[in-house]
Amino acid sequence: MLDRLAINSIEIYQEFLIAKLIKSGFNMVAPKIGLICGSLRKGSINKALEGALVRRLETAGTSAHIIDLNDFDLPLFHGDLKTPPNAAALIKTMADCDGIIIISPEYNGGLPPLLKNAIDWTSTMGREHLDGPIYAIASCSPGPMSGIMVMRQINYILTRLHAELIPVQLGCGNAETAFDKKGHLIAQPASDLADKMIGQLLSRIAQKG
Repeated sequence: MLDRLAINSIEIYQEFLIAKLIKSGFNMVAPKIGLICGSLRKGSINKALEGALVRRLETAGTSAHIIDLNDFDLPLFHGDLKTPPNAAALIKTMADCDGIIIISPEYNGGLPPLLKNAIDWTSTMGREHLDGPIYAIASCSPGPMSGIMVMRQINYILTRLHAELIPVQLGCGNAETAFDKKGHLIAQPASDLADKMIGQLLSRIAQKG
């Protein structure tokens, strides 16, 4: 018997299929969704949220890919430095996605340096990673505030860069009780927000074609 998560994921993908088939003339492939986490720490609650979203995306029929910032080893941004080759590699990886979900912790009410550094470097060359994918934002916090400040700041920065973002943001508070033993997101309203966010993301990707 299908659980509610599976049913919601199937419904999300059915909606995506209908929109995409109409738009593409019945010629389509599964959308590729990249996930970027602003934390590399082992045991990170935002990495846990990233993993939970990967499961939902795959259940919804997408091709989910974790874009690990640790793989790109960018130096601290400095205007006098030559743009490192890894910045170009990160841009290409992002541009190859139909959608990107940024999952970030909140450090002292703001962005973690890792994420801000990646945004600063990739904004210095080309726009394909900003003009191509549709963006979504998520955050997980140990307390009840759900990363609201960092999501607001990421939204502001991406809007300034003229990236397209969907309206629904996924804030997940009280992380200790937000996931089950298998890593699935079970807390409410975060679970429903995850479904709405994925649904909006896939719908907009289908519309954009």
